[in-house]
Formats: sequence, structure tokens, C-alpha cells
Amino acid sequence: MFDPFIAPSGTLLGLLQRGRGDGTLHALAAPRPEALAALNHCVLSDPRHDWQLENRSLYYARLYLDLDGGTEEIERHLWDPEDHLDTEDSRTGLALAVLGHLASYGRDDALVLLRRYAATGANWAWALDELALRDDDAGLRSLAEPVLGRFPATPEGAAELAAAVRDAFEPHPWRLWADDPRETVGARVRAAREQGSFDRWQRQMGHGGPRPGWSVQAVFDWAQQGLERGSALHVPAARCLSAVAGAEDRPAIVEAARSGPEGARCAALHYLAEARDPAVLDLIEQAATGPSPTVAEVAVAAFERMCGDEAVVRARGWAHRPDALGASAAGVLAGRGAAQDAPLVLAALREAVRGDGPDAQRLWTLVDGAGRLGIVCAAPVLRHVYRETSSSHLRGRAASALAATDPSFATGFAVECLWDCEETTRELAAHHAETGDVRVAERLRRLAADPAEEVEVQTAVRSRIGPDAPAV
Repeated sequence: MFDPFIAPSGTLLGLLQRGRGDGTLHALAAPRPEALAALNHCVLSDPRHDWQLENRSLYYARLYLDLDGGTEEIERHLWDPEDHLDTEDSRTGLALAVLGHLASYGRDDALVLLRRYAATGANWAWALDELALRDDDAGLRSLAEPVLGRFPATPEGAAELAAAVRDAFEPHPWRLWADDPRETVGARVRAAREQGSFDRWQRQMGHGGPRPGWSVQAVFDWAQQGLERGSALHVPAARCLSAVAGAEDRPAIVEAARSGPEGARCAALHYLAEARDPAVLDLIEQAATGPSPTVAEVAVAAFERMCGDEAVVRARGWAHRPDALGASAAGVLAGRGAAQDAPLVLAALREAVRGDGPDAQRLWTLVDGAGRLGIVCAAPVLRHVYRETSSSHLRGRAASALAATDPSFATGFAVECLWDCEETTRELAAHHAETGDVRVAERLRRLAADPAEEVEVQTAVRSRIGPDAPAV
């Protein structure tokens, strides 16, 4: 999947793509055709960089309800000829998830579309998972024949059916179908479930991993073989070393971390970092500046896993470095440093935004650190990250940091966060938003009554509007 195009943050489309609360508020104030066009664009062209991590479906479904929007554009998208050419989940997953939420709100048109797509669409398994949560048993039973008809009565078809049953996210439909008295339905599903269980057992019994009695050198060889095959095994290899290595093996492990083959070197570095060996920090610095990018990356990762005071002390000396180890050191200070480290964390935060923009991966820990350390003068940078990042999770972290550093948060961003696409951000806003704003009181009541809202959000809301809470 290509990275999506994200419109500027000041536009209606850009706000909706980011899942910001202001996106909903602006859409409700905009001409309805313009708002629906922007909403359909987001649902049909998933704007998320990581669709498995970020939430948008409930956010968009609620906006469809508020705008009284139809599902015609979603229908055209699902039955486009491209559906059978581009079968990646990312093409239709968001649209199907939105339909699922609309169905849970009682929209029969969404339920009908999900049933039709589960019977005929390429991404039928996703649609079936949505229906498993929202449809009644009669509706699910009606899909048994069209779904099973996708799998021919051949050995290959039986294997594909067993894999589908085994990997189903929601097992309820398959359990219903297993009880079907028809030979072509119930018997096939029961056989597929048995085959799936047997496949899992075979995989568990047939692994080629470490064996009891392995030596340190055998673990190093295993890690190296994995690297040559393209599999990174240094972390499990480090755990194996913890089981097989004794005090007499330390010189060999240190030497492997200094000059061994790449696979062995990576495993040794992780093992020594976990053991907080006194030599490991020097070895990490040597590896991070060495000629092997693989070893350098693993060395930085090993350093980030260290939790002792010695790692924090060394991070203070490395935080000024202009390389990956310097960025990692700033992250360590953000997560485990003390008040004295605030200037280094702030400098790294500013440099990350200036050099890599508001979506830089290293911003996640630095934003958290600015909030943890209460760096008040970081608020302008945090506000910039909040507005501009296309990651709804990073925006939520920025909101959390602003709650700890920005006195204006309760009357500013916290209000719009009540409409945010991420439930953790809505929960934060429910705790902080200033209830003197009439929009806040109404929104809190609506969230408290919404059956689709997350329990944690509703708990936070009720703490503000319950019988023992201050009047809203």
C-alpha cells in the first residue's frame, strides 16, 4: 500500500483524514455536500499510515449519522471491478468497518451491504467478522452456502477452507455453520475445524528452534543461520543464551559482541544488554559506529531495552550525537531521565520536528518525555505536533503531554478532543475539558448515552457528570 496523500491540516479534508475532533465540528458547520464529499473521500481512500493501529471507523460512522449520509458511494466502491484485482484488506477494510458501526446504530442499509459483500466480495472475511458482531443468527446462517461455495470440494479447497476457519477473527459464524444438519455445510465446517487444529499441532511440533543441551556456540550458529535466511533471531537467541551460558562463557560472548559474525554479534549484544554487563555500553557504542548497518541498528535497539541507571548516565553523554545512537539516547532520557535532562529532551524534540517533520517516529518517546518531565516551554512544539501530525496516536500522545504542560489545554484542545477518533484521546478530554463550554456539557452527555462508546471513555465521562461530580 502506498503512503496516502494527506491534505493540509487547515482544510476540512485534512482534518477528517487526521481524525481530529475539529474535523467533525467543521464538517457539521460546512455545506452538507462538501462535508459528505470529504467524508466519502476518507472512507474510500483510507488515510491512515498504519490501518492496523489507528482508529477511524467509529469516527466516520458517527459523522455519517450526524450528516444523514447515505451509503451509495461505499456501495460503488465495494463493487468496483478493482475489488477482485486489488484484494488487499487496506482497500476495503475501512469501508467495511464503517458499515459495521452503522449497522450497530440500526442502519439497515449498512447491514444489507455487509451481507451482500460477504457473499460476493473479495474481502468477504472482513465483512463476515463485522456481521458476526452485529447480525442475528438467521442472517449469518443465510451466508453459509455462498461463503462455503468459495471453496471447491477438492483437497486444495478443503485446505483453503481449513485455513479460513482457523484464521477467522470472529468464530461465531463458523460455530453456527458447524451445527448445520446439511452435509454440504455442517460436515464441511466440522472437518475444516478439525484440520485447522491438526495444522496448529503440526506447526508446534515441527519447529526448528533451540534444543536442550545447546552450547553458546550452537546458539550463535542458529542466530547466524537465521540472519542469512532473512529472519532476525537475535532476540530469541539472547534468551537462549540466558538459559545456556555460564560465567565461564562471558569472555566468548563479549568477543562475539565485539568482532563475531553479524548474527552472533547481534545476539551477544542483546544478551549483554539484558544482563547489564559492565562492558556492554562500550560495545554498543563501537557497534553503533561500525560498518555494519544491521549490527548498528541492533546495538541501538539493545541500548533502548536497558533500564539501569548506567544507561541513563551514558545517554546524557550520547544525546548530543547526530546519529541514531544520539536519537536513541534522547529517547532514553525522555522515558527514564530526571528533571535535569529536560533541556536535552526539549532540544531533541525541537530537532526532530525541524529535521524530520511532525510524523517522525522518534517523536513518540520525545513527546511522552516532554509530558512526563513537565517541560512547560515545550508546549508550542507540542501544539504544532498535535495540529500537523497525520498519526492519530501521536496526536493523542501530544494531547496527553499538553495536559501536563499547557495551562490552556482544558479550554482549548481538550474540547475538540471530545470528538477525536481515538478513544484514549476522548478519555483524556473527558477528564480535562472545561465544562463551562456549552459544547462540552452536551458532548459529555452524548458520549455517556452512546452504546458504541468505549467503557473507559464512558467511565471518565460519568466521573464528570455523575451524582457526585460537579454540575455540568
